[in-house]
Amino acid sequence: MNHFDAIREKLDQYGIDGMLLTEEHNRFYACGFASTGTDGICLVTKQANYYFTDSRYTVAAEREIENAAIAITSPERGYTVLLNEVIRMENLQILGFDEEAMTVADYNKYKEKLDCELLGASKLMTELRMVKDEEEIRRLTKAQRISEKALAEVLEFIRPGVTEKEIAAKLKYLMEIYGAEKEGFDPIVVAGENGAMPHGVPSDKPVQNGEFITMDFGCIAEGYRSDMTRTVALGYVTEEMREVYETVLRAQTEAIAATAAGKTGKEIDGIARKIITDAGYGEYFGHSYGHGVGVEIHEAPGVGSKSTTPLPAGAVTSAEPGIYLPGKFGVRIEDVVVIREGGCENLALAPKNLIILHEIPLPTA
Repeated sequence: MNHFDAIREKLDQYGIDGMLLTEEHNRFYACGFASTGTDGICLVTKQANYYFTDSRYTVAAEREIENAAIAITSPERGYTVLLNEVIRMENLQILGFDEEAMTVADYNKYKEKLDCELLGASKLMTELRMVKDEEEIRRLTKAQRISEKALAEVLEFIRPGVTEKEIAAKLKYLMEIYGAEKEGFDPIVVAGENGAMPHGVPSDKPVQNGEFITMDFGCIAEGYRSDMTRTVALGYVTEEMREVYETVLRAQTEAIAATAAGKTGKEIDGIARKIITDAGYGEYFGHSYGHGVGVEIHEAPGVGSKSTTPLPAGAVTSAEPGIYLPGKFGVRIEDVVVIREGGCENLALAPKNLIILHEIPLPTA
């Protein structure tokens, strides 16, 4: 899979003769070949596609990249030399680049050494990556299914005395066992009071009866990421715990039901936020309702109180309201949905009803 043609079709719109892609996620989106950091450059012009890398990636690049000329760097022919050869051959005057990702040092180097003008064109890539095609959605769905298999098994692993770190490690192990390339981000596993930290780091704290355990995790499958959160209880729940859980679930369910192409992120965020606020917990929902998911775990479009641009059909976003009560517990429930005309498609199949593991009677005072 590559998106060379989609990028090429946008060049005239942005007034550029080619798009220079140095950032790893944009490179992967363009050519379908994953390499880390600065280990590669992709160039898309009106006439052709090019991928430049070093000898470590020669065989892999030639095997995985289709419809592109591949050239290998050497001490005498570095990236700027290879780029200039194409610039002169095709008489390129202006190259777009990702100004939101390129370092100042790299920009200054390219500006000095390339025989053409550079023009910031991050928006070109943002707009393209925001709308997923069906192959991308297939990959996102594959990652989701892997995560769900890991969740189902880790629920059998959780018991009093197991630590947050052990649960996080088990999730990572299971996702790879079930086919993930690796985890999509460092898992968040927080229990009890730690659950009041939306992005808490798993610790050596053992989980105990009467606690919520929030697990936010995902994986990478064929270059695309899953992102899901489930909050489960251990042993028993109090009335307050149950009320908060049901409030978060209702907020997510109603916001998802209202999600459709043409709605703004602010509108959708507002639906979930109003439910949580009306229940008396508004000050404890501090983050946005959602974000785009794709090649990166956080990408466009945003779905929050400042997101005023209508959501396009084909965008894939998270749906993750939460309530976090300092000193007590937190609850977050997260799915990933595909924005469609007239509605949305929820990629998540994992249950969202309140799950109480190893249930015991609620202790009496």
